[in-house]
Amino acid sequence: MTIPVQDSILIIDFGSQVTQLIARRVREAGVYSEVAPFQSAQAAFERMQPKGVILSGGPASVCDEGTPRIPQGVLDSGLPILGICYGQQALTLQLGGAVEKGNSGEFGQAYIEISNDCPLFDGLWAPGERHQVWMSHGDKVTALAAGFRSVAASPGAPYAVIADDARRIYAMQFHPEVVHTPDGGKLIANFVRKVCGLTGDWTMAEFRAAKVADIRAQVGSGKVICGLSGGVDSSVAAVLIHEAIGDQLTCVFVDHGLLRAGEAEQVVTLFRDHYNIPLVHVDAEEQFLSGLAGVTDPEAKRKFIGKTFIEVFDAEAKKIGGAEFLAQGTLYPDVIESVSFTGGPSVTIKSHHNVGGLPERMNMKLVEPLRELFKDEVRALGRELGLTDAFVGRHPFPGPGLAIRIPGEVTKERCDILRKADAIYLEEIRTAGLYDTIWQAFAVLLPVRTVGVMGDGRTYDFVLALRAVTSTDGMTAEAFKFPGDFLPRVATRIVNEVKGINRVTYDYTSKPPGTIEWE
Repeated sequence: MTIPVQDSILIIDFGSQVTQLIARRVREAGVYSEVAPFQSAQAAFERMQPKGVILSGGPASVCDEGTPRIPQGVLDSGLPILGICYGQQALTLQLGGAVEKGNSGEFGQAYIEISNDCPLFDGLWAPGERHQVWMSHGDKVTALAAGFRSVAASPGAPYAVIADDARRIYAMQFHPEVVHTPDGGKLIANFVRKVCGLTGDWTMAEFRAAKVADIRAQVGSGKVICGLSGGVDSSVAAVLIHEAIGDQLTCVFVDHGLLRAGEAEQVVTLFRDHYNIPLVHVDAEEQFLSGLAGVTDPEAKRKFIGKTFIEVFDAEAKKIGGAEFLAQGTLYPDVIESVSFTGGPSVTIKSHHNVGGLPERMNMKLVEPLRELFKDEVRALGRELGLTDAFVGRHPFPGPGLAIRIPGEVTKERCDILRKADAIYLEEIRTAGLYDTIWQAFAVLLPVRTVGVMGDGRTYDFVLALRAVTSTDGMTAEAFKFPGDFLPRVATRIVNEVKGINRVTYDYTSKPPGTIEWE
């Protein structure tokens, strides 16, 4: 993307689980940011020419040999730098201070005492005050590098915040990016605006104009095909690309029969009738369901669905012919999570449906206009493009669809049961005016049957689990607390109206330790 150099912040990732949140906080301050793993940080620094750099936390110890370091070019640049946790320790060590490998540390909520003024605290914290932060560290700084002063301390971190005002280098032992540091977003905003001098005027209209120009430059007169899943991401990508190149774009909607009630019809109507975008609708329900017969492992389900989607899409692309480019709705979290920060194999929690596979098989160039955006930013772009709130505001929906909301074997009967129950649940949430306050809500059809009584007869039917969570980013989540009569009312409707279900439960598990989806 063509981002003005004066409007960017580079975030160097040392392997923290919450580095994405730093990027989000910077963008919330109206400044564009990108994350680069430490291995390629120097190249990203030279490409972006940022106005400032933020160093993330990480699981390693700077006291060990071979652990990540800050590129010397960044340290020599004279640009403002903000170090967080591991980033603070790496700065201290590389600039001549000392870090001690800790036998104990601080983990979770902590309080820091503010001892001195600092640009990060401007309009926020004052000397003598005490403020809540979130710590997660074992090692700690024990001696400051030349030029630094301490401006805040905690019981476990004598140099909780340090400052070198002459070089505009600041660092903190706690994590300002997480919600558990209530003022953390404001601290980061102070860094990018008051230390780096950025105006905070990056907007989605600016992104839209830049992306349209980028797509036209990349594609030229070539043809593009886009795989629609029915979700927000691929739909927004398609509308944006269509704005850039018009009928050079053809969308292929592979209907795998695993969508929610009415979604296939909604997609066809939106693209064919409203936007007049060329659309091929492939009804592949039988092919997907027959291949899923007997498959119970969740990762096996995901891989089969991804593989079959590629095969069906590839066949349709060959019928269309002549396309040089493949469009995907890949988002920034997908890109970041696919990177191994240690140089070794990364742990696969679950496969991403839209990362990998198609480009290798089809030998096409990728057009991924959303790969710099987070989910809420995609929604904002969709609104900017004229998509309705009812469409872009829909809760996240996984690429494999209902297949991973049916633990155990997936059958058409089970899909139909789940579709009906899920539709009732979402209808009640909308009626109660709660839909927009919930990050994600859905039903899960369990591979469990229980005895029930309906009328004078005995039933032996499925159990349905309801899930609803609140979240700011999907990385952590808490179970939504419905009003007292809501869940009993929904359970009664589902049991009465959906044949095959006789018991309804509610999932109160947070993330972590659970995930948002069940599979």
